[in-house]
Amino acid sequence: MGPKANMPSKVILLTGGNSGIGKAAAIELARSGAELTLVCRDRERAEKARGDILRSSGARSLDLILADLTLLSEAQRVAKEFTSTHARLDVLVNNAGSNFPEYAETSEGLERTMALNYYAPWALTQGLLPLLRSSAPSRVVNVASVAHFSGRLDLNNPNGKGDMGVGGLGAYSRSKLALVLYTYELARRLKGSGVTVNCLHPGAVRTHIWAHAGRYRILVQFASLFMLSPKAGARTLVFLATSPEVEGVSGTYFEKCREKTSSARSRDPKLAVDLWELTERVVKAGRFPPPAAP
Repeated sequence: MGPKANMPSKVILLTGGNSGIGKAAAIELARSGAELTLVCRDRERAEKARGDILRSSGARSLDLILADLTLLSEAQRVAKEFTSTHARLDVLVNNAGSNFPEYAETSEGLERTMALNYYAPWALTQGLLPLLRSSAPSRVVNVASVAHFSGRLDLNNPNGKGDMGVGGLGAYSRSKLALVLYTYELARRLKGSGVTVNCLHPGAVRTHIWAHAGRYRILVQFASLFMLSPKAGARTLVFLATSPEVEGVSGTYFEKCREKTSSARSRDPKLAVDLWELTERVVKAGRFPPPAAP
């Protein structure tokens, strides 16, 4: 990891900061002096995490926004609420995510793993782009996963209905592939704007995301003995959010604080554009399936 950056004047919004690598990253970011806001779903867990983060970091304040990011309407509300109360945004970290074992759709018709891991970052980031542009140089950091290498996307069936894969891992891989594709396409569209967009694989981290391992829970519990701690898993996230070493770097996939080559599928420009156009229709409609393309 590069030299630790001090960020006394930086404004950072981080989703999913009440546990795991999000919480570990929040401690480091708050310790650096940044003005930090966390987006969390559960008030009780969020308040407990805020107390832990403040005690561990020595920071004086930490803002919270409560939202269920499996819903597009909630992601859009967060963007509007944050924009109404902040004059700038230097770093957006899309970290919230999960791995659900069974197929289920949200009230908006989206498969919930894709809803949380992909559609929410898309909707939140797009809603915050005017603020990110006006705050440039600014950064977007998307927490992806090496699981994207096994991801498959059928844009005729983006929910993956009937094709979830073992233990929900099919949906998880699909959502992370979509997130890497989005990272590259957004970076392309923002070229020259001063807003950089990168994604990362944090490593196999011992977090509560594995609570949804279903029938493989015992195997995962054994494997967790060899997994990274949340603090170690947060290093690349914090690096991309703060380090001067990546100033101006955009459209790149990172692992262990170094640039890596993502899957060939994630680097398919036509798939990225087609996915963007579908997602744009879904987000605009606020539901799936969206109206047919004109």
